[in-house]
Amino acid sequence: MQLIPRHDPHLAVHMAGALTVAVLRGELDLVLVRHLRPELDALVREADALAVDIRALGFCDATGLGLLAHCARSARERGAHFQLVCDQPWILRLVRLTGLDELLRPEPAFRALPSPPPAAGPRARAEHPV
Repeated sequence: MQLIPRHDPHLAVHMAGALTVAVLRGELDLVLVRHLRPELDALVREADALAVDIRALGFCDATGLGLLAHCARSARERGAHFQLVCDQPWILRLVRLTGLDELLRPEPAFRALPSPPPAAGPRARAEHPV
């Protein structure tokens, strides 16, 4: 995936190995959601592993939680790895109260990407020799 440099005070995107990291800043409300949704949708479509870091948010309302849920669901539906990085107790409480904790699975820090399955070696001999 090719990252286009942006000068957006609310979104910074960088690569950390195979992980695409989107850092959100500011107040994740209706106005910011409308601004960020096309960018996050593109990242969800293109990244095999996406982390959305919301530790720098100062506010998050229901539309913000809806955007995060949309990203998580869309990424996982296409088989991509998704993680939400959040350590703010008030956002974690909102996630829990809205029942989104199972979908969003917030973590206080980045976690390692799951290892890819080992490549298949030479095929085992047939169970019934000819």
